[in-house]
Amino acid sequence: MKTRSEQSCFGGTQGFYEHRSQETGTDMQFAVYTPPSAKNEPVPVVYYLAGLTCTEETATIKAGAQRVAAQLGLMLVMPDTSPRGAMIDGEDESWDFGTGAGFYLDATKAPWSKNYRMYSYITKELPSLIAAHFPSDNGPAGIMGHSMGGHGALTIGLKNTEQYASITAFAPICAPSQCPWGQKAFNGYLGDNKAEWAEYDAVALVTNVQTPHPILIDQGKADAFLEQELNPHLFEQACKAADQPIIYRSHSGYDHSYYFIQSFMEDHLLHHSKILKAL
Repeated sequence: MKTRSEQSCFGGTQGFYEHRSQETGTDMQFAVYTPPSAKNEPVPVVYYLAGLTCTEETATIKAGAQRVAAQLGLMLVMPDTSPRGAMIDGEDESWDFGTGAGFYLDATKAPWSKNYRMYSYITKELPSLIAAHFPSDNGPAGIMGHSMGGHGALTIGLKNTEQYASITAFAPICAPSQCPWGQKAFNGYLGDNKAEWAEYDAVALVTNVQTPHPILIDQGKADAFLEQELNPHLFEQACKAADQPIIYRSHSGYDHSYYFIQSFMEDHLLHHSKILKAL
């Protein structure tokens, strides 16, 4: 693992790192905020998954999370959103597919299946790296995300309930099988097998598996993508039908931007801290 930079931040350390990934076959970059309390004892970890076109720097710079993480004693891990430089034809042609748009799944369709393995990268390789190099407590983690990353947080959290005790999301893509962003990604990465699609669709997953702790979702009512791409009402309905505890909050005047995320980041980190520290 290579350290790209480290800076002091609210008494802790904000670092940016790089390593060669076995899962993606490319160099991967990620960011870690280590709170000041980690100097004395291992701390719980919360993973933040960013959205389309974003990188490991997006939430690190824009979300305003470090101050609260420092106070709560939470380590924040911000991975990149896809492999980069895989040299696949067409990977840089669209902003919503390929580079910057890994959709947190393991592709099964060639040529994407060799490198686009973000699900395994997030759930296996990156946690092993964090455990080996950072003062994490190695217990169940929290997972959160925005938009495409909110989709990732919901699906990864539901598929791995022992690994992730707390799940939250900002404006998540809740039913990717039923929206243009998700259909484009699933067709490209997985092909036309709808059973494979269901493995990465939060509405389908929550029908069969639940987590004991409430899932927190915040959504802006002024979000331009709300009706066509996000469909939180479908996930809320599926949760209620499956007896999955959910806290769904809808906010007038807020859009899809990081100004929205900044406004409610503290609530999300408090939610994760309460659950993780009670374990």
